[in-house]
Amino acid sequence: MSQEAIYPPPPSFAAQAHVPSIEAYQELCRQAAETPEEFWGALAKQELHWFAPYTNVFEWHPPFVKWFTGGKTNLAYNCLDRHLADKRDKVAFHWEGEPGDTRTITYGELHRLVCRFANVLKSRGLNTGDRAIIYMPMVPEAAVAMLACARLGITHSVVFGGFSAEALRARIQDLGAQAVITADGGWRRKKEVRLKDAVDESLPGCDTIHTVIVYKRTGTPVTMQDGRDAYWQDLEAALDPATADECPAVELDSEHPLYVLYTSGTTGKPKGILHTTAGYNLYTHMTMKWVFDLKPSDVYWCSADIGWVTGHSYIVYGPLSAGATSIMYEGAPDTPDFGRWWSIVEKYKATILYTSPTAIRALIRQGDEWPNKYDLSSLRLLGSVGEPINPAAWEWYHRVIGGSRCPIVDTWWQTETGGILIAPMPGAVALKPGSGTFPMPGVLPDVIDLDGNPVAPEAEGLSRVEAALAGHAAHHLGRPEALRGAVLVACAGRLFHRRCGAARQGRLHLDPRPRRRRHERQRPPLVDHGSGVGVGKAPRRGRSRRGRQAARDHRAGRVLLRHAQAGQL
Repeated sequence: MSQEAIYPPPPSFAAQAHVPSIEAYQELCRQAAETPEEFWGALAKQELHWFAPYTNVFEWHPPFVKWFTGGKTNLAYNCLDRHLADKRDKVAFHWEGEPGDTRTITYGELHRLVCRFANVLKSRGLNTGDRAIIYMPMVPEAAVAMLACARLGITHSVVFGGFSAEALRARIQDLGAQAVITADGGWRRKKEVRLKDAVDESLPGCDTIHTVIVYKRTGTPVTMQDGRDAYWQDLEAALDPATADECPAVELDSEHPLYVLYTSGTTGKPKGILHTTAGYNLYTHMTMKWVFDLKPSDVYWCSADIGWVTGHSYIVYGPLSAGATSIMYEGAPDTPDFGRWWSIVEKYKATILYTSPTAIRALIRQGDEWPNKYDLSSLRLLGSVGEPINPAAWEWYHRVIGGSRCPIVDTWWQTETGGILIAPMPGAVALKPGSGTFPMPGVLPDVIDLDGNPVAPEAEGLSRVEAALAGHAAHHLGRPEALRGAVLVACAGRLFHRRCGAARQGRLHLDPRPRRRRHERQRPPLVDHGSGVGVGKAPRRGRSRRGRQAARDHRAGRVLLRHAQAGQL
């Protein structure tokens, strides 16, 4: 592997890409930077359905911003109803359970399932403004539950099915949820993960809960409390057949609270990151097109769990809003053997695979013989998410899985941003293994000193990401000031993300890598077009003296945070 390897977009790929050249990419960035209201406003009108038009594209009160104020829309409507005219029979999900059971769900069928479950929720007294916890395995009904909540304006919080009863209780109590939507269990490495048992253990002390809905997945008997607990299938069967399949989407304010996703941050205590409706919808929709170069014929697979923000944005809401066909898999990549993922790619002729470097490295250790057993020629694009991908893993992913023909989109973002901040647009940007390359339109990265000034080339500093993007979190649930403390700090009166930690600026590109790879930061820019970015968190041991002082200043309260007001959920 060469440290200097650069991979230009294949000409055949660029010729049909949504963003086909570096000039086209630069023009998008120019428009987003110079005329953000016109840029995002035009996309919102073109890409989303509105029941009532918005009056302002955004209202900015740093660090808080409201998007498309005055407008009325519904994310579930944008994901389903508006596609029915021309995509009713198009596959929304190819689903495969770990034991080998499968389902194929079209947009028309998914719309029916969501309407039915929305009517189930209404039958249990849940309506717009209520809150629900979703604690499910990776089955289609997990997405159905999310979309049904979005359809009615019920703010939902998905909790990863691997979390303990204690973690679940903390989230129920913090959200003040009225309902828990769960399953008897799910399958993971041939073992049942008993979810309803964990729910029962978590509920003492959760006095706001009046409903627990249990989807029968494994068929294992579970304890059901009269009046509170009911099986999903039984509640559906009790619906009026004449009206069960129809449930109009509620016309919601653009800033209606969509979901809360908990992140531990630096304290270990869960903090609820709140995302609202319209801005988040638009940003996940557009990044699906820009980053994954989504085409009507694509079969897209994101291997994440819906319990993480990746699952929210790039399994459910982004792909469905963009009209994609997706794959959803319930189990582990090594069950029954390490060929499982590659058999799924071959079976469904996946064209896009989006997974984590951790998974890639685990699969590398099993050798090339597993992927070589299967036909992976349908793949045309690969993606990486969750952490920096090291160049050796990048090269293996490109050569063995992508057949040396598939661009790799190395994506960097956070729960707070809702969508991808930095990644290559694969038809426009040359790729460097281990580098995230360039920011999305509206995202302006830099490396600064403690006074907020850009540092000189090769000097160390703090990574700053200035962003005017529609997907950013509204605030921390119930604690709006925490958004400033956890995500944004102010230097010389300017707000910026501080998640990257210490960094070094290259001549034309930023590459905040840990110290053990400092030589990477001193190399020439990866391409000749503007500023590229390589992304990654700097470990504490590698933080510069100035970076350590910045951290001490922040803890001591010497870095002033800009004060702002924010509405409560």
